[in-house]
Amino acid sequence: MKSGLLGFRHPTHYDKGWPIRPNRRVREGLIVSEWPNIERILLSLALKTTTQSVIVGKLSAYRRKNRTKRALWELDGIIRTLYLLDYIDSPVLRRNDQRALNRGEAYHQLRRASAYAHGGRFWARSQHEQEAWNECARLVGNVVVSSNALIVSEALAELERRSELVSSDVIKRASPVAWQHINFYGRYQFDADFTPIDFARSREQLSSEEVSRLYANAGR
Repeated sequence: MKSGLLGFRHPTHYDKGWPIRPNRRVREGLIVSEWPNIERILLSLALKTTTQSVIVGKLSAYRRKNRTKRALWELDGIIRTLYLLDYIDSPVLRRNDQRALNRGEAYHQLRRASAYAHGGRFWARSQHEQEAWNECARLVGNVVVSSNALIVSEALAELERRSELVSSDVIKRASPVAWQHINFYGRYQFDADFTPIDFARSREQLSSEEVSRLYANAGR
């Protein structure tokens, strides 16, 4: 599958002086002829009667010149071209994409920070241990994100109650991926009775400036 921008006309139709031009023309006829098959695939995914992995597995089992697979490539090329043009033209889209990438990287950093055992090195002797390690790391990360989200919600409610609109706008843009205030090196006890966490009290222990500093800068 060739990458690059696609156009609905031949590349020679576009001015050579343009900084951005399509590499080739879209094979419209192929998409039109295979549209019933494409619709069935999309409908199956929308109704959740099958999964993406099943669709990809079946398409990968076909020979490379399979028409339905090639038609899907063409459709994907059109969608990718439209997105790239929007990305080039829209500073807001570029900023949002970068923010999403930063938050994804921040989440991975959180998982690495919580996996301090064995010097942060990954030790697994079997596939089962590897899966258990991954699931535990994901659980710890999600617990941190969830608790942060609850604390930020408490902070937002308090700021809105005080009519501190400027500070509340900052909190609304905050990312819950932060762990500077969490001690991963503490002592864990699992045989004690469960006591619900008082998030309102946790919020009171942090000033508005601390909440903004911890959460608003995380994942940017």
